[in-house]
Parts: sequence; C-alpha cells; structure tokens
Amino acid sequence: MNWFTSFEIPPADFPISHQSKILSMGSCFAQVIGQKMLESKFDVLINPFGTIFHPSILAKLLDHTLFQDPLEPSGILQREGLFFHYAVHSDLNGKSALELEEKWNQQIQKTHEYFKKSSHLILTFGTAWIYDHQDFGSVANCHKQPQKLFQKNLSSLEGMTFDLAKVLDNFSRVFPQLNIILTVSPVRHIKDGIPENQLSKSLLRVLCHELEKKFESVSYFPSYEIMMDELRDYRFYKEDRIHPTDEAENYIWERFSSTFFSKETREKVSEIEKIQRELGHRPLNPESDAHRKFLQNLLIKLERMSTEFDFSNEIKKIKTTLNERENPFDSVHGDTD
Repeated sequence: MNWFTSFEIPPADFPISHQSKILSMGSCFAQVIGQKMLESKFDVLINPFGTIFHPSILAKLLDHTLFQDPLEPSGILQREGLFFHYAVHSDLNGKSALELEEKWNQQIQKTHEYFKKSSHLILTFGTAWIYDHQDFGSVANCHKQPQKLFQKNLSSLEGMTFDLAKVLDNFSRVFPQLNIILTVSPVRHIKDGIPENQLSKSLLRVLCHELEKKFESVSYFPSYEIMMDELRDYRFYKEDRIHPTDEAENYIWERFSSTFFSKETREKVSEIEKIQRELGHRPLNPESDAHRKFLQNLLIKLERMSTEFDFSNEIKKIKTTLNERENPFDSVHGDTD
C-alpha cells in the first residue's frame, strides 16, 4: 500500500550549476535553502538584510538595492544600547545611528554588485500579514516595540502583485540575465492563527502564480506543497510544530536539487555532501592512529577537490589538527623564538 502522496515537478528551464551566482532572500526558509547551497559550495549570498517575511517588504528592499538608496532616518530606533531600522531585520544593527547607516550602505553596495553577475534570485515568501507603524508605515520587523504603535493588516493580492511586479520589471531591464525562483515558505505562522495562516499562504501562492504569468524569467518551486502533501505528518515538524525538521528540510532540498540541478551538478553535490559528513565525523578516540589515517585520507580528497571548489578553510583545519598531533609541544607552548 502506498502511504505517500507525491507529485511531479518539471525540470527547471533555467538550471543552477556551480558556475551560477545565486541570491536567496526572504523568510527563514530562504536561509535554510541558501545555507544548504553554501555548504554544497555554490556561490550564494543569503539574506543580506536579514530574515524578511513579507513580499512587499522584500520588494522595497530590492528597490532600495537597485537604486542604491540611503537609509531613511525616520525609521531608525534605539533599543538596549543598539540602533535598528524598521526596514530591515534586527540582524542589521549598529552601536550608533552612523554605524547602522554605514552597515546599510555596505549591504546595499555589496548586494547591488552581486546582482550584476547573479544568475538566479530565490524569493521565499513567509506571510501576507503585515505590521504598519503609525509613523513609518509598513515594517520588516517590530523590534520589540510597544504593540500600540502598530496595526496588523492582511495585504491584498493586488497590492502585493503591484509591488513585486514593479520591481521585477525594473530588474528585468537592469539585470536581464537574472532568473527568479519564487516559493512559499513551509514554516507555519500560527501566531496569526491557523485559519489566518491558511488565508495568508493562499494569497502568497496566488501571488506567485500571478507573477509567474507576468514574467518569463519567473518560475515557482512548490516547497509549501511538498510540506503540506508529501510530508503530511507532524513527525516532520520540530517540537514547536511550526518549523520543518532537519529530515523534512533535507527532503525538500532533494526535491529542489532534482528540479534545478543537472545530473552532473547533482553528482558533484552528492560528493561534496559526503565530504561534509566526513568533516562532521566525531571520532571515538581523536588520538588514535585510525583517526590520523582518516584525516590524512580526507585531506587528500579535499586537496583533489580544491581545484574546483574552495575547501581552503577545511584543509587548513585538518592540517592544523594533524600538526598538533605530530607536534603536541608546539601546540601547547607556541613558538619560543
């Protein structure tokens, strides 16, 4: 008996390879996919402005990046000795307003330059619910400010479509090589309420459909549908019953890989993932000859693969470990000259 409902995802028209440059932006699931690509040695920039859940906020940040806009002073706030901004996640902060502005400018410049050579942009939408500040307007993050300052609203499909279509139209002219992958985050926003979360996800799914119809460069990857249908069981959620487990994330990653990677790229990813597992191996006895031989063999593999992929940090770490084993006195006392 088949206990599993699967569905076919057609191969991507614009595949991803290790020669691609990818930018992953959006909800925390954008971080998950981006991190897996990073670990698989893809050239990827992940959430340069922190985790962003709402499509219209993403559209604003893309617009700011395109035109290299300065930070709007009215959105700066101070909390617990640090400065934040309503346009971005709390990850982007400074010890002063000036430092915050400098970090904003650095991220804007870095992201703009990255877009010039990027082949793919992955946008992951988390929720259609948005918080509007009484003075600043729509915010990316409330930064633990009093609830009375904000009004929670459900964004309209028309409004979100307009915001994204406008910026994607500009991007298609300035960065014509860019292919855009849209997806709806499988993370459940149940703080909004279960019915409210379903309403929100429905709007996001239709938003992706509308944008896919408008732009040839836009495609959709069904991460939300995979979670809801192929992984329809609470055992695939973490204890909070909100976030997918590692097993679920790995399964969605496999589906993503089979959709966007060629056979050759998948084989390379498989080899890199095997190396990563070996790097994460915890020996029973780190001082044993067996572990030393294991590290020596792993070093040979890394040096062989380093002609194509950057394993410099991993190679350095293993060489340091082997050197400490062979010269324990030096590792404890350092250079005495």
